[in-house]
Amino acid sequence: MNRIYIFTGKGGVGKSSVATAHAVKSAGEGIKTMLVSTDMAHNLGDIFKKRLGKEPKEVIPNLDVYEIDPDHVMKNDFAEMTDYIMKLLSDKSDISLQDMGMIPGMEELFSLLKISEIYNSKKYGRIIVDCAPTGETLSLLKFPELLSWYMEKLFPIGKVGIRLLSPISKTVFKVEMPNKVALNDMEKMYVKLMELQELLKNRETTSVRIVTTPEKIVIDETKRNYMYMNLYDFNVDALYINRILPQDMDNEFFDDWIRIQKGYIDSIKETFSALPIYEIPWYDEEVRGIENIKRIIDDALDEGVFIPKVITEREAFKKTDEGYSLEIFIPTADKADIDLYRSNTDIVIKTGNFKRNIPLPNMLREYEVAGAEFKSDRLHIRFTKETNNE
Repeated sequence: MNRIYIFTGKGGVGKSSVATAHAVKSAGEGIKTMLVSTDMAHNLGDIFKKRLGKEPKEVIPNLDVYEIDPDHVMKNDFAEMTDYIMKLLSDKSDISLQDMGMIPGMEELFSLLKISEIYNSKKYGRIIVDCAPTGETLSLLKFPELLSWYMEKLFPIGKVGIRLLSPISKTVFKVEMPNKVALNDMEKMYVKLMELQELLKNRETTSVRIVTTPEKIVIDETKRNYMYMNLYDFNVDALYINRILPQDMDNEFFDDWIRIQKGYIDSIKETFSALPIYEIPWYDEEVRGIENIKRIIDDALDEGVFIPKVITEREAFKKTDEGYSLEIFIPTADKADIDLYRSNTDIVIKTGNFKRNIPLPNMLREYEVAGAEFKSDRLHIRFTKETNNE
């Protein structure tokens, strides 16, 4: 089975180097591998010392590298959809394709759809994804769920409603309704979003791996990253500590740095004890070129690094004697920061700066939240059926 490995972390921690090392190692094992960058500030070409274009390019045997250009993907793969969106946003239809990148989430959406397309081609045994810094990565990964939620609320209008509204929409509301081709594209898009969401959250096919360094600010963001990834039910199955100073340095200037790093490394290992942790040393030169990338492989990546590691079960509503329950893994969260409430047919969970809407299945629409408890890094929610006390 082909598999996706997504690398994320705070900007500047060395995500690209670590992701590239995995890709080179995978190719060296004889596995056809794709290394993809979704970061708009691409640097894979710099690492390989090669000029990369808008399509995948083989850099060594069994390894193709692809720096995704969302504008190129929109233009070539979703022409009807982008044309409709542009008309919807401007009655003068003067929005350019380049302006589409200004719409929040569009670049993330088309980057993910392209990765899904690559996965479904079955051409590659492993797909290694080098993501943008933490906040952008989370926006990238949660966007299919968010957009699916909106489409599910709006799409029940259906073709009949659109056919009835179409004659008056342009004259009265100055909005052009989608034509049949665009509507079909919207339906396909919705299906693709559901497939994409399933793919990204399938623990048998996708791993999210976090890269960090032994620095306080970075560690704090790593904890939040880990918490938010689990809040949205992604399978975080490994952690990489990058740029660790060697213990045998014969230089008094670095003694304090080594001692400080050791304290932070011990803290990381305690906080993330449930995860496999890989330690990558600090190198005395820039990690560029195949030979330097192979140093990471030799120093830190063992033979089991590609073995899928399922840490927690996927969240699901479960039947109980009283009704139903839902358990959500939110590691490192502060109980005081968690807010939970029901909004129409959704359960809304807020922690920190992020909020997640979880649609209730039809069978639970008549149920109420009977209580919730946060313990051992898990939020337990109980549902019981409404009763009339008349």
